[in-house]
Amino acid sequence: MEKVLVGMSGGVDSSACAVLLKNQGFAVGGVTLNLNDSFDTDNIKDAASVCKKLGIEHFSVELKADFKQKVIDNFIDEYIAGRTPNPCIVCNKYIKFGKMLDIAREHGYTKIATGHYAQIKKREDGRYLLCKAEDKEKDQTYVLYCLTQEQLSSVEFPLGSITKAKAREIAEKENLINAKKKDSQDICFVPDGDYADFIEKTAGYISQKGDYLNINGEKLGEHKGVIHYTIGQRKGLSIALGKPAFVISKNAEKNTVVLGDSEHLFHKTVLVKDVNFIPFDKLESEMAVTVKLRYSQKEQEAIIKPLDNNQVLIEFTVPQRAPSAGQAAVFYDGDIVVGGGTIVGE
Repeated sequence: MEKVLVGMSGGVDSSACAVLLKNQGFAVGGVTLNLNDSFDTDNIKDAASVCKKLGIEHFSVELKADFKQKVIDNFIDEYIAGRTPNPCIVCNKYIKFGKMLDIAREHGYTKIATGHYAQIKKREDGRYLLCKAEDKEKDQTYVLYCLTQEQLSSVEFPLGSITKAKAREIAEKENLINAKKKDSQDICFVPDGDYADFIEKTAGYISQKGDYLNINGEKLGEHKGVIHYTIGQRKGLSIALGKPAFVISKNAEKNTVVLGDSEHLFHKTVLVKDVNFIPFDKLESEMAVTVKLRYSQKEQEAIIKPLDNNQVLIEFTVPQRAPSAGQAAVFYDGDIVVGGGTIVGE
């Protein structure tokens, strides 16, 4: 009987995941990763309660130091550098599908599982593919594009073939304590969503006021610090120009924020670095794909072109609004994730 260790967050998805795997005949265990001080101890209690109800092993592991180094410090450094990172992707790469896989093997488990809505399929040649979930509204492949072949071969995503409603139904049928628990929305270590305040308090960073510039480099006014702004932002600029103004770009070194019209936010090409491909190791020639520049964005038609140094140039059919350095660009071929990487700029 194959042993699978489920990452138990205390939420309904991971609980339904454990139920499904147990019903499929796996020897299931549960682990809760305690990643930061804002992690609610009730989550650990809920996860332990679910595992006890299901009659499976549960233990928790403190990974605060690893999480701080790989995820939080990276988040802070990227923001201060003027980029907009996606910490969930970094966490998936190094913690949930990195450290957790190591922990599983140390405890005699051959695979890990999470409550992500995605599917893994094995090609005839033995290569693993990451594919969209059946429930397209819940699909989470955007934050999983960085998974390697080794990781994909060692992961189960049982929720990939069901809907969110079905997951809740499974938890309710088992009378699990978290069957009606609400989904978490914000970044786990910044629950109030105020990134700038978090950075200033956590890193002792003091924002320096700087110049607002127009697209011609002329001074328009004064901003309160680069970390307080994101590309495409309109509200909270505290400047009156007689017309709507949007953040077009930021320069952390010069401490400047460029404001402009909405039309200045649209770009037809986007450069991407640190690319990870899944159906193949390397992009040999240009390829027609669809692309998401943000988690909630609808896919857009584009051509990806290989460049040196593991970079890719995306050429969109229609110019895209506010591509943001530090965010992820993820490429699709139908339901298959081709790969993705980090946006460098337009």
